[in-house]
Amino acid sequence: MPFETQHRIMRSTFRSLLITCICILPTCLSLAAAPRALPAGQLPKDQRLKPLEDLDGHFPFEPAASQQQWQRRAEQVRQRVLVSMGLWPMPERTPPEAVVHGLVDRPEYTVEKVYLQSYPGHFVTGNLYRPKGGAAGRLPAVLCPHGHWSDGRFHDAGRDNVRRQIVQGAERFEVGGRSPLQSRCVQLARMGCIVFHYDMVGYADSVQIPYEVAHRYAKRRPHMDTAEDWGFFGAQAELRLQSIMGLQTYNSIRALDWLCERPDVDPNRIAVTGASGGGTQTFILSAIDPRPAVSFPAVMVSTAMQGGCTCENATYLRIGTGNVELAALFAPKPLGLTAADDWTREIATKGAPQLRQHFAMLGAEENFMAAPLLHFGHNYNYVSRAVMYGWLNKHLKLGFEDPIVEEDYVPLTRDELSVWNDEHPRPDGGEDYERELIREMTESSDAQIAALRPTDEASLKRYREVIGGAVDVMIGRDLPDPADLEYERTGKTDRGDYLEMTALLRNTAHGEELPTLFLFPKQWNRQVVVWVHEEGKAGLLATDGSPRAAVRKLLDGGAAVAGVDLLYQGEFLADGMPPAVTRKVENEREFAGYTFGYNDPLFVRRVHDVLTMLSFVKHHEDQPERIDLVGMDGAGPWVALAAAHAGEVVDRAVVDTAGFRFTQLESFRDPQFLPGAAKYGDLPGILALRAPRPLWLAGEGDHVAAVVNAAYQAAGASDALSVYDGDEARKTESAVHWLLH
Repeated sequence: MPFETQHRIMRSTFRSLLITCICILPTCLSLAAAPRALPAGQLPKDQRLKPLEDLDGHFPFEPAASQQQWQRRAEQVRQRVLVSMGLWPMPERTPPEAVVHGLVDRPEYTVEKVYLQSYPGHFVTGNLYRPKGGAAGRLPAVLCPHGHWSDGRFHDAGRDNVRRQIVQGAERFEVGGRSPLQSRCVQLARMGCIVFHYDMVGYADSVQIPYEVAHRYAKRRPHMDTAEDWGFFGAQAELRLQSIMGLQTYNSIRALDWLCERPDVDPNRIAVTGASGGGTQTFILSAIDPRPAVSFPAVMVSTAMQGGCTCENATYLRIGTGNVELAALFAPKPLGLTAADDWTREIATKGAPQLRQHFAMLGAEENFMAAPLLHFGHNYNYVSRAVMYGWLNKHLKLGFEDPIVEEDYVPLTRDELSVWNDEHPRPDGGEDYERELIREMTESSDAQIAALRPTDEASLKRYREVIGGAVDVMIGRDLPDPADLEYERTGKTDRGDYLEMTALLRNTAHGEELPTLFLFPKQWNRQVVVWVHEEGKAGLLATDGSPRAAVRKLLDGGAAVAGVDLLYQGEFLADGMPPAVTRKVENEREFAGYTFGYNDPLFVRRVHDVLTMLSFVKHHEDQPERIDLVGMDGAGPWVALAAAHAGEVVDRAVVDTAGFRFTQLESFRDPQFLPGAAKYGDLPGILALRAPRPLWLAGEGDHVAAVVNAAYQAAGASDALSVYDGDEARKTESAVHWLLH
């Protein structure tokens, strides 16, 4: 390497190091001056410092004690599912424009090819099986998602494989056993049911989003993850809760729409059944849609592995819950399960007893059944299907005598099953189509959210139900119960006209421990200002350890000031350096749902800490008369969310946004990343939830987002919104003046 090149690199490296040192120097000095609540070198005893939860964890279900308790819990979990799927609010249902063609006539049933549109131009594909003869009028129907079997709806187990299964007793016939997915459709049609067997995204005729993207995504695609144009799995998609699982779930809803609207279908007698990934689709659809009357998710529901595919995971979905509870949302309607020698093998002792207790509490114990068939591996074989036939026969009132024996049949060929041909050409797919679909989803969702902008009291209430409901799911908890809080003072120093106290604040319900700092004036006016700072509690102090000028002014005005080290601030940092990226689970695939489907984002966990602090102050024995919350110097977004969620607990909120928007973020591992934020109006959409309570707002320039003004006007509280657009140097002084006067 030439000397000039080496020298240039050395100069560039030195300059970068110098800039870095200059940038972090104020932080290091401020932190060094902050009094500690813990001994030097000791980290808080906080369970959030432990390894993250992942899909292979343990997800027990604790039945509710009463129907009223369950009703409240079920509403919360169901809302969580809808938000995580990107279906809160439910997208506008456009005409399905269903096309049915290619009749294949068999002696006891017919099979047709179907494609319909879930979103405009996006096709759900499958086969419609209908019984011949028998009862007239509307017939029971079964929706059949298939799961992760090779080739999906076209699956052929192969001659050698099915012969082994016959010897093992898993299958009865060689021909039918090779096509087990067709087998259940044929038998159900023979039992008098109309059956729609449809494709998962990327399988068989569902070609617009490729299988490799939908189910094998592993590495970030930079060209599909830009702020202007994006596909699934990128940061912009996660900010809008756009996922393959959400798309797949919406496809199931639209398939059910079409089935229910058919004149030959009895909408009151509809069942859903699938195995493995099809089992996931079954219990998710059954959890959020009231129309299915019977549900049978096979070899999927357990307290162990929750579903390994990208199509079975979504941000927020299983935080504080799991597949057993998700399946329990179907109660008290009939729910049947099978288990195998796979992750469901412990269902008889872990899951089924709790579900049985749950159904009994709801007065419907006879509506739950679990069949552990542990002598078989992962399957939906003849033995498992026989259990399902009996369950549907009983609860759809099909009138057949048990046991129902599946007979052999002539399976349809791939050509006979396939929807696309010369007359019905296969649609285009690939990355251009993926962007087009995402654009359609985004524009439709944005229009829905824009239509919620409040204009009066009624529309403000609706805005809070939708946007506030989504924020409730994102945060995932209320203000802590004061009974769950412990306060341990670790230091007290008399500073003349105020006391300086360090303490550990514990949220015992969640295993969290926060180092805190309280500055308490001896002439207290019963006002407490919780000041949140990007440096934690050190942000209250100058480099010499004295209160910052703004904090000093609050103390002089009689207000107590409280600071806290949020997660990964201050005493949470062994090396004093804040994280550049958030943690992720060990799964090497770069998909946010594997991490945030089971763990709160760091942004949310910091909001939890603010809520813990607010609850402690609110219920303190000294009974403050007023609690204010401040978020400046990088803390504005956390405080915006906390103030919106805390409601009347916060008397006045100060938020400096510094112009921040979540859509600026380029990675789901950014510490400020909040999945779903862009879908629900970004930071202005959250700030609007603060209305009608007092809000001092800076960082937005002279043009505050219309939704914020609209919310305050709709609440009749325009005077409660104070917007600062003055000199940057006087900003903090203005905020403090507002708090004191």
